[in-house]
Amino acid sequence: MTPAELAEVIRAKAQGQGRFLTALAGPPGAGKSTLAAELVAALGQGAKAVPMDGFHYDDAVLLARGARDRKGAPDTFDAQGFFHLLRRLRVEDEVAIPLFDRDLEISRAGADIVTAADRLLVVEGNYLLLNEAPWPEAAPLFDLTVWIDVAEHELDRRLQARWAHYGKTPAEARAWIDSNDMPNIRRVTQNSRAADLNIRWG
Repeated sequence: MTPAELAEVIRAKAQGQGRFLTALAGPPGAGKSTLAAELVAALGQGAKAVPMDGFHYDDAVLLARGARDRKGAPDTFDAQGFFHLLRRLRVEDEVAIPLFDRDLEISRAGADIVTAADRLLVVEGNYLLLNEAPWPEAAPLFDLTVWIDVAEHELDRRLQARWAHYGKTPAEARAWIDSNDMPNIRRVTQNSRAADLNIRWG
């Protein structure tokens, strides 16, 4: 299914409704941000991406908790803050959202605004469908759920390229993927609930 085809599905399901929230879930390296951007472009005016990554705990918090080396695991996100944002998006016309700055490795509060004109929201993140507490609390807040299915070897290749781009040596990237990314990939792949739609992406 192409972004244009998925956009048609969303338009059809959202017709006659208020703000419509589509969950775009998948493991690290699945291409969620890229697909979300292409989907928003295909949907056109009134569509906006809302990334879950804005709810990363700061590195200082993770260091204090002894969790910096697990950054990206389910418990290294402010899940309740994220759920609160989703609830606000369902009832409030204008909502400020945080965005994660990967170059600086920090979340920036109020980095973007969902306006009253933004009716088709594409919410993307690793754990939107994770069937482990507290993540199932998000389930009733989505109108449509989509799982991005990518082969593990392709995820590995993409993650090596990602970490090289952000300055890790091949050995550093390999160590991070093996100790952090791959456990998260397997956890979310094995423990996520079924989505309304499954799509192959790469």
